[in-house]
This record gives sequence, C-alpha cells and structure tokens, in this order.
Amino acid sequence: MRLYYFNNLQIPLFSRSTRMSSSGKKLIQIDITSDSVCPWCYVGKKNLDKAIASSNHKYSFEMKWHPFLLDPSAPKEGVAKKEIFEKKFGPRAQQITARMKEVFEGVGMDYDVSGLTGSSVESHRLIYFAGKQGQDKQHQLVEELFHGYFTQGRYIGDREFLVESAKKVGVEGAEEFLANPNNGMKEVNEELKKFSSNINGVPHYVINGKYQLSGGQPPEAFLRAFQSAASS
Repeated sequence: MRLYYFNNLQIPLFSRSTRMSSSGKKLIQIDITSDSVCPWCYVGKKNLDKAIASSNHKYSFEMKWHPFLLDPSAPKEGVAKKEIFEKKFGPRAQQITARMKEVFEGVGMDYDVSGLTGSSVESHRLIYFAGKQGQDKQHQLVEELFHGYFTQGRYIGDREFLVESAKKVGVEGAEEFLANPNNGMKEVNEELKKFSSNINGVPHYVINGKYQLSGGQPPEAFLRAFQSAASS
C-alpha cells in the first residue's frame, strides 16, 4: 500500500467508501496497535476516548485492539520497573520518568513506577479473548490493564491481575482461557505479523482503513481524522 501525507496523516492512494451504521450515523472503524506496557499507548487511549466522547453524536465507532511487543525478549517473571528503566535509559531514566509523570498528570492520572514489568504476551492473549466477547469489553479491558499497570504498580504478567481485570469488565471464562498457554497464541502471532510488521512503534491507529496516526496524539488530531474519514 502506497501512502501520501496530509496534515500529519498518512493516507493510502486507494480507499473504501465510508459505511453507515445501523443508527444512520457514519461509521468510524479504528484499528489500534498497542502494547500493554507502553505509557504513550495509555495516554493515546485517554485522548482517543475524549475525542470519541465529544463526537459520538456525529459518528458510530467500532474499535479493535491489536498486539505489539516493545520487547519480545522481556522475561515472563517480573523484574523491577526502576531496574529495567535504569538499564535501558541509563542516566536519562529519572528525566524520562519525570517527563512521563507530567504527561500523565496532563490527562488526570498518576504515573506509578513501582512494581514489576516483563512480558506482555499474556495480556495480549487476554485482550484477544475479550474481543471475541465484544469490542466494548475489549476496549474496557485495555483500560483496566493500563490503569493497573501504570497507576497502581500491578504486574502485567500476573495471572491474578489479568483475571481480576477481566471480571471487572464482564469478560467471562478468562481464568480458564489463560490456564492453557496455547489459547490465543496463534491469533496473537498472526496479528503481530499483520499489524506490527510494518510499523516501528506504538500507539498506531488506522481509521476506516485509510488514515494512519502514530504516537500520543491529542484529541484534536483524532477529531480531524474522524472528519476526514467521514467525508471521504
């Protein structure tokens, strides 16, 4: 797919017509590629939610979350976040942490660097599973995982935390699903290949299969993308 650029949006040279939802509103479909341990992905979600809340009288929305692994070699056993940050960023670790705290405060959240980090594969299996029960549940689950990991010091690889998050949003059968390590792995790997192979970082958004946004975009950027997608 060839792309050209307009107003910081990547636009393919071919596209499909905007569909209408059953409500008669123009349908905005959003594919979101994200990692559960990416702070900018949480900031982006907050801004996306704000944009949707301010424009849902105009459009109907469908959202799907897809996996990305910032560190495919991250261990399944938890490692202290501070230790990983210092190892990865060296002397810049404190500066980067301070910056993220400011960014999180800007969207009304506290950025907690306590607790453990590690492989996010289990969370992606669960996000896939939630999507089978409904896009709303999937979107709500992603919020719970982000909130726990980034603001409460919860470990993204902790089975108890994952199951607890699933129950909060009404995802049924999560404990049984996660008990089998093979469940969802084929699908997660297929989505990693499909949605992650051509991008270099997250969050990454594709709107109506046409417009692409990357990074921690403000609500205004999403609103412009919605308007462009709906009018084409």
